[in-house]
Amino acid sequence: MMLSRKPDPDQLTLELGPDDELERLIDARVAERAEVQALHWRFRLIVIESVMMASLVLAAGIALEQPTGIVARGAAIVGLGCFVTGLIMIGLTGAVSRLLARWRRRS
Repeated sequence: MMLSRKPDPDQLTLELGPDDELERLIDARVAERAEVQALHWRFRLIVIESVMMASLVLAAGIALEQPTGIVARGAAIVGLGCFVTGLIMIGLTGAVSRLLARWRRRS
């Protein structure tokens, strides 16, 4: 059994407002945090995909007994190309989502 004490009259009362306001505040914070985490995960995936593609090109070139310099350069170009393309896609996704959000606010 839990004993409840009366609050001190000098203590300020905690007024959180209506439940709807509190829910909106919580939802806004959760959405902001989810956006940041989604951006981090997208970046991680791009790095992983770029390294995998470069590794595949490197492995294929070595398996086919091609000159090491050409294979290394090709792998670097493929990895860099994948990375830059992924960054462009992240940027375009963000731009389109902001554009759609503005468009929905106007409607």
